[in-house]
Amino acid sequence: MANIKPGHRCIVREIGRSKGSLRKRIIDMGLTIGTEIEVRKLAPLGDPIEIHLRGYELSLRKEEAKEILVDQL
Repeated sequence: MANIKPGHRCIVREIGRSKGSLRKRIIDMGLTIGTEIEVRKLAPLGDPIEIHLRGYELSLRKEEAKEILVDQL
């Protein structure tokens, strides 16, 4: 998801290849498989990324976003 441009929508296909605390944290934030998200903004240097999902805004670091595989709509 780290390379999706602002304004684009996508659906979460897979979360984290690693089975650590980062994967659990991402799921706890509401990013589960099948969730529709929209990339809203990128910070000037590209980190963090602001996304909209389930009625709220969420900011993710690029390293976290790289763990989320998506399919664009």
